[in-house]
Amino acid sequence: MKNRLTTLSVLFAILAVPPVVHAQGKVGLINMSAAIGSTGEGKKAIADLQKKYQPRQQELERLQQEINSIQDQLSKQSATLSDDEQRRLSRDLEDKQKLLKRSSDDAQTDITADRDEAIRRISQKMGRIINDYAQQNGLALVIDGAQIPVYYFAKDSDITAEIVKRYDAANPVAEAAAPAKPVAQPASPSSPTKPK
Repeated sequence: MKNRLTTLSVLFAILAVPPVVHAQGKVGLINMSAAIGSTGEGKKAIADLQKKYQPRQQELERLQQEINSIQDQLSKQSATLSDDEQRRLSRDLEDKQKLLKRSSDDAQTDITADRDEAIRRISQKMGRIINDYAQQNGLALVIDGAQIPVYYFAKDSDITAEIVKRYDAANPVAEAAAPAKPVAQPASPSSPTKPK
């Protein structure tokens, strides 16, 4: 349903564009997610987030190990443990599971908020660069191929790499750190997108 609404919104936007633009017909295609993640600032933001949340991740892993240990103890020693000891371990297990869930949810909320803020900040600056690029190159429309189903586009319509290059030139990062872990890149806009 969301894809259908997005497609209809784009169609209406294209239809609302003056006829001169239709005649011109130059359209640029960008994969914003890939562009943001490919900039020096984007790579640094990812590395900074991983570094910031590494202690919390380690704490969650430690808590999970404690839970596994208690579960192991309850299953292997159930015949030899007293009823009181089994109840105590079961309560401890339940408390640790609740703490793990709460801590994990809190960490996910915090990570998402920090990630969204970084994306918002970079997107605003990138939007200005896209606008300048589109005007300099006579583009009538620039669309995000990762957001809208694109079934075909000419290779020279993809402006992602050029925008990343211009973004990095306009926003140099003192210390462009590579991410500690590989980050999954969104699907390339050159691959056909299937409607949902």
